[in-house]
Amino acid sequence: QVQLVESGGGLVQAGGSLKLSCQASGRTFSDLIGAWFRQAPGKEREFVGVVGRGGISVYYADHVEGRFAASMNNDKNIIYLQMNSLKPEDTAVYYCAAASWGAPTPTRSDYDYWGQGTQVTVSS
Repeated sequence: QVQLVESGGGLVQAGGSLKLSCQASGRTFSDLIGAWFRQAPGKEREFVGVVGRGGISVYYADHVEGRFAASMNNDKNIIYLQMNSLKPEDTAVYYCAAASWGAPTPTRSDYDYWGQGTQVTVSS
């Protein structure tokens, strides 16, 4: 069983930055695919970015490409999401997810494990 705990959310002004962390326990991220999703009020949970096993094969959704960067610290068993140039439309609960098999994927149903989420609010 894998437990995921996110941290780092908060309130920031438009144009600012935040860095989210996701600590895993029970398995190591060297064996897992780690991803970030987000869900705004009244909307579906959507893909943000994914980090393949060992921190390779990183890619992002179009709406965050060039502004967000996902990375993995294998020693600490943490994945990060550095968010820059934040916009009010980035406001959402951000979730960390992990998959124990397959290839990096933007498909929500491919992920076995989920964190509890952390709120990110971007003011205009």
